[in-house]
Amino acid sequence: MAAHTKTPAPQPTLEGWQEAYDATPERDVSFTTLSGEPIRPLYTEADLPPADAIGLPGQYPFTRGVYPSMYRGRLFTMRQFAGFGTAEETNERFRYLLDHGQTGLSTAFDMPSLMGHDSDHPLSLGEVGREGVAVDTVDDMQTLFQGIDLGDVTVSMTINAPAAIMLAYYVVAAERAGVPADKLGGTIQADILKEYIAQKEWCFPIDPAMRLLGDMVEWSTEQMPRWNSVSISGYHIREAGATAAQELAFTLKDGLTYVEQAVERGLDVDDFAPRLSFFFNAQIDFFEEIAKYRAARRIWARELKETFGAKNPKSWLMRFHTQTAGVSLTAQQPLNNIVRTAIEALAGVLGGTQSLHTNSYDEALALPTEEAVRIALRTQQIIAHETGVTNTIDPLGGSYFVEALTDKMEAQAYEYFAKIDELGGMVQAVKQNYPQREIADASYELQGEIDHERRIIVGVNRYTEGDDAQTPILRIDPALERKQVASLQGVRARRDAAAVEATLTELKRVAAGGGNLMPPLIDAARAFTSEGEIVHALQEVWGDYRETPVF
Repeated sequence: MAAHTKTPAPQPTLEGWQEAYDATPERDVSFTTLSGEPIRPLYTEADLPPADAIGLPGQYPFTRGVYPSMYRGRLFTMRQFAGFGTAEETNERFRYLLDHGQTGLSTAFDMPSLMGHDSDHPLSLGEVGREGVAVDTVDDMQTLFQGIDLGDVTVSMTINAPAAIMLAYYVVAAERAGVPADKLGGTIQADILKEYIAQKEWCFPIDPAMRLLGDMVEWSTEQMPRWNSVSISGYHIREAGATAAQELAFTLKDGLTYVEQAVERGLDVDDFAPRLSFFFNAQIDFFEEIAKYRAARRIWARELKETFGAKNPKSWLMRFHTQTAGVSLTAQQPLNNIVRTAIEALAGVLGGTQSLHTNSYDEALALPTEEAVRIALRTQQIIAHETGVTNTIDPLGGSYFVEALTDKMEAQAYEYFAKIDELGGMVQAVKQNYPQREIADASYELQGEIDHERRIIVGVNRYTEGDDAQTPILRIDPALERKQVASLQGVRARRDAAAVEATLTELKRVAAGGGNLMPPLIDAARAFTSEGEIVHALQEVWGDYRETPVF
């Protein structure tokens, strides 16, 4: 009996696929990323970059992740953003989250605190405790973390223009709880350039604000070895309407500007760069977001190593926190937001994030209820423990499409870098409203696509029938504002007024001359000087800021 000989299978050819594809009608839609980048129908091995551009996890250029073991060694930190009402209410929410498996605290401040106003300032009326927790003095900071071991838990604080003031409060509050500054772990956002670009919460003109940031970075480098002194934030840039490429480029350029400033102050890049961290958005365009994170790691590693000469490999690591996109949440059919958040969170995990916040489904309507927060946290836990995506490192590495998109994102970022450098750097570009105009244009274009149904938002401009029943929302009791104002006035009544005045006088002296502002800020915190009083004193020296409209 003759041996069976297997006939070789015909080898697939791109020409054969193209012929078959051309004979098949396409759907009548625009195949682009959320940023408008055209997507080809097929990606192949020819789209892969050189092997050294992809690399291995934990090795330069870190395209595949900053640590060799990634989530096989340690899961991403589940750090839910929380803050509302007074410090007492937020302390209860913090305890609730820790009891339900959260592994890090992330603090949201109310609008007056973000803008440097005390709770009894006329502009604070109706806003106290509405979008976050009200913190007026170190007394509030102590209450905020009452009963929580600050030497054990890491804390993130999302505040920028008055970040140095809040850091001073935090250091003094921890000191009074028996935890010295060098034992504190966590992050303060403090990304002031992002405020002028996107979030619009400022207290001072750009140049003195940059000086204040530099003072904080320098002081914390020396005094707080476990503390990340800046969390360079693309999140708010994206929420303002930026494309993924704009978020990537403007965020990285902000970070590189802070590095440049610190080096100009005489700091060794390897003394502070390992404690710089980043904060990115996770939008709904799944693969584009993953490519954005991969490109970000590669660019940062290259720039720190080659441009700034960092020798410590830890300086090359881009470690980042991710939050799902608030702007993607819809008030219509809000339960759909659970699905959106899960997909965005998965993109963050597959992109290699170090910590993650998942938005609650009701946040397009109000501050989240406890039920909504629990679902958001359970979303992270399901991704971590049930899906299997954390079992292997960078499971999308080598994907033709993902690697090609990563290269494209990287190239677009460098195109923006070149434009910004032509304008004299990021500070000058911000003063000339360049990134602000780019974001405004991108936002306008995207909204036009939605309005004309060229981009579908489920439940908003398509599939609008369905359950829009009343969603229970968290309502802030107006009495909390009166309670906070009374608390602030009580602190003022019992503190040493002469000591407060002395700290403000010294603060203004240092602000007008030279020296680091953190020591007088810490002295002011110890004297129970309020945030608004400190900001007002610095404005007497530096003045205020008024934005030039870009429209």
